Formats: sequence, C-alpha cells, structure tokens
Amino acid sequence: MVLAVVLATLCATQAGAAVEKQVRGFVLAGGRRAANVVVWLDAPNAARARAAEPVVLDQRNLRFSPQVLAVRVGTSVVFPNNDRVFHNVFSFHHGKVFDLGLYPVGDSKVVHFDKPGLSRIFCNIHPNMAAYVVAVDSPYFAVTDAKGEFLVESVPAGRYRYHAWRAGSSDLSGEWSVDAMDGVLSIEWPK
Repeated sequence: MVLAVVLATLCATQAGAAVEKQVRGFVLAGGRRAANVVVWLDAPNAARARAAEPVVLDQRNLRFSPQVLAVRVGTSVVFPNNDRVFHNVFSFHHGKVFDLGLYPVGDSKVVHFDKPGLSRIFCNIHPNMAAYVVAVDSPYFAVTDAKGEFLVESVPAGRYRYHAWRAGSSDLSGEWSVDAMDGVLSIEWPK
C-alpha cells in the first residue's frame, strides 16, 4: 500500500530570532485521502512542557471518540462513560498498560501517559469497541481529519526526523527540513 504525506509549510511568523511555521499537509493511502494517521516530528531539544491539560477519549454509542488520539508524553487522558451501559476500558499490549475496571454511566477514569508508544484501547465488555492512543515525545504532532488533512502549529525552522503511524501498517520515518521556503514531504508505505 502506498501512502504519501505531503507537508506544506505556510504562515511564517517571527518569534524572537527563530522563525516558526504552521506545517499543513494531507495524507494519501492507496491514492486516497487517509483519516486517523498520526504524524509527528522528533524534537529532542524541545523544552519540556508543563503538565498538559487532560484530553478526553469519550465513550458514547458503544464507540470511542476519537478513534485515534495523539498526545504528548506526560498528558493525562480522561475516559468518561457517556454511554447507556457500563464499560471496562483497558490496554494490555505495548504503550501504556492499564485496566480501569467496570464503571457506570456518568463516571470518568483517568490514565497518565508517561512514556512514548502506541496503546491499543478496548472495552472488556464490548469487543467491537477499539481506539488507539499514540503518545509522542514531541510538541509537534497531529492526527489527520476526515479529509486526510492535518496542521502542526509553531514548528521552528530546522531539520527534523518525521514519523507517520496508521493502524494496520508499520511506522515510517525519514528526514525533512522546515525552512523559510514551502516544502513537501512524501512518504510511501511498502505494499
């Protein structure tokens, strides 16, 4: 399967002596726009963020929403039960391992994602419920929307290692430069 990620840098702003960009792009899989793809840039020298605001992975109509969630390492994810039934949310493989136990409508549980990795999220009672949380050690990340588009804010000019993840495929990575000129990055998943 072929995947192309196209990044177009736009909207340069002056922030002190550093130029920051909005990185816009879209993802194609098999020639079609692909939703729910996580794209991020390594940033080993990025300042450690103070505790991020909690992010919500909702449970409603026997589904998780959103199905794919990207968070920065150190972020807490709230799992509210806004459904009509009990749920038992868990992740037992890779990433963050946890089991929130059985909890009723109106209750919420919280999980702190303290290391990078992919967590596959399920409900022990409803086997058709599934979601993914991708924790990245970078402030520069996004998930493609229903149109296969994404936006990463405030990326300083420089050379980065990029990564792309989508369910059912291997992670991909390569080198790319964010500079004063518009740029394009293409990524192809092997068949």
